[in-house]
Amino acid sequence: MTDRPKTPTLDRIELPSDIRSLSDSDLRRLADELRAETISAVSATGGHLGAGLGVVELTVALHAVFDTPRDRLIWDVSHQTYPHKILTGRRDRIRTLRQKGGLSGFTKRSESPYDPFGAAHSSTSISAALGFAVARDLGGSPEPRLGDAIAVIGDGAMSAGMAFEAMNNAGDLNRRLIVILNDNEMSIAPPVGALSSYLSRLYSGAPFQELKAAAKGAVSLLPEPFQEGARRAKEALMSVTVGGTLFEELGLSYVGPIDGHDLDQLLPVLRTVRERATGPTLIHVITTKGKGYAPAETARDRGHGVGKFDPVTGKAKKSATNAPSYTNVFARTLVDEAASDERIVAVTAAMPDGTGLNLFAERYPSRCFDVGIAEQHGVTFSAGLAAGGMRPFCAIYSTFLQRGYDQVVHDVALQRLPVRFAIDRAGLVGADGATHAGAFDIAYLSNLPGFVVMAAADEAELRHMVATAVAHDDSPIAFRFPRGEAVGVELPERGERLEIGKGRIVQQGADVAILSFGARLKEVSRAAESLSARGIKPTVADARFAKPLDRDLILRLAAGHEVLITVEEGALGGFGSHVAHLLAEEGVFDAGLKFRSMVLPDIFIDQASQPDMYDVARMNSGHIEVKALEALGIADLASRRA
Repeated sequence: MTDRPKTPTLDRIELPSDIRSLSDSDLRRLADELRAETISAVSATGGHLGAGLGVVELTVALHAVFDTPRDRLIWDVSHQTYPHKILTGRRDRIRTLRQKGGLSGFTKRSESPYDPFGAAHSSTSISAALGFAVARDLGGSPEPRLGDAIAVIGDGAMSAGMAFEAMNNAGDLNRRLIVILNDNEMSIAPPVGALSSYLSRLYSGAPFQELKAAAKGAVSLLPEPFQEGARRAKEALMSVTVGGTLFEELGLSYVGPIDGHDLDQLLPVLRTVRERATGPTLIHVITTKGKGYAPAETARDRGHGVGKFDPVTGKAKKSATNAPSYTNVFARTLVDEAASDERIVAVTAAMPDGTGLNLFAERYPSRCFDVGIAEQHGVTFSAGLAAGGMRPFCAIYSTFLQRGYDQVVHDVALQRLPVRFAIDRAGLVGADGATHAGAFDIAYLSNLPGFVVMAAADEAELRHMVATAVAHDDSPIAFRFPRGEAVGVELPERGERLEIGKGRIVQQGADVAILSFGARLKEVSRAAESLSARGIKPTVADARFAKPLDRDLILRLAAGHEVLITVEEGALGGFGSHVAHLLAEEGVFDAGLKFRSMVLPDIFIDQASQPDMYDVARMNSGHIEVKALEALGIADLASRRA
């Protein structure tokens, strides 16, 4: 194993209060060591590398200038906070990142007082910081008294409407609030949209020498103790009198752009803003994602999300894979379908690689649309495409689709527009934890009139569901699939259209029927094997559809078995709840059927491996077997198996 880096300055830091005793030259050394420590830690755990490397100097400067945790430092998305965690009393646990019982990969209020607001989705920081600022002014949290509220938001997150709503409100309220715009020209994928172009023009549209000259006059505006530092940082102040019109019109004082990797610029500007700001102030900082680590800087995604790797070479430590990922199967199937249907278009919200649509974009660039971190717009844009006669596939992770739910209801379902929702990361996702788990989409989509909701049990079923969605022009349709490797079944040459609302029998038995919806089918089959070994004859069925339900299949299973169990990777209120309602309405319970529904528990499950998370949820094969034994009244076997 590669030795850990030598970090004599960092070794002196337990908490941010220790940073404030360092000289500016010591802070530069601290930043270098912090970058090395971050690379070393992430090489051992995997995680979000590039974003954290891009804000190393900014993290040091913010903790050196502001009195955290009294001053609330709020990170947008917060996947860039590994350096922040190292500096805030968590260095001894940094190599437990994203592991069971370890540190979260994001900010988490229960983890540290230096994490005043939890995040993992984007564009929330300015709203939250404004809330802290108003709470401060109204006398909230008197001991310790609330200090400054500082939001750090990336340029990609700034593209979302919520960020503009917050800035508009902040300008109107005129409370003291500091917003750091971390402009690295990249969020997860290369930036898109007019805002990105606007930010680029702020620091590249005019000759830098002219801007430097314009900034010199601003030095005299500062109090005497800060003038010398400001002279050294005149580049940082060059846009006090130029640029920033968009933000100024929203009511925020604009400073920048400044070099976010130059502490000689960062420190004087932050100190000046701390001393002089009255209302909302935006500091525009230019950084490089992956800064200081060549393998990250040169990677297509700047090292956004990485597995374990060799810190010297940057090469990933590969694990054996036996099957394609579900994401890859979806993407390649959609590309195949689009070859014979020019009406197929694809929409993603800043996740072309994560959703696999980068493959679609390479083949059909004019038919693939990355709308930026703007799920609400992406859903309604897809609705417009559908109303205009196209066949849009809106590919968004389950947890991110929650952000566009009003649009799903009002703009898609209410108008019965045939938008095809490809819902990736369904179920529990592993190291990203509760914030990224796809726990609620079955419930929140199955309740909508006219919606068709499918879940793939394996990669072959996923191909069939893509083909089914292509051909379905009558209403909105969604299909969900999990993160990671597929089962390893043989893929058909082309997907076949499924009959809407019809499931299938996988294994015929007599004693207990287990009806699976989604990718837990493989665990159900393993449980069935164990039950068969005990002399119990299970029937295994794949529902395929949560809406519309296969009424005939469900009622047949209920009539022919003593016990019926549903299994799904979703929260209460989804597939099992709809089955229970059907059975109640049909009077099946009056006939003595024993019905059980296995769903995700009513808790948010912390990060761990996917199998470990499903153990917590009690949804692995052994748990399914126990549920069947208990329902059959074979308590002694169940207790021994549990």
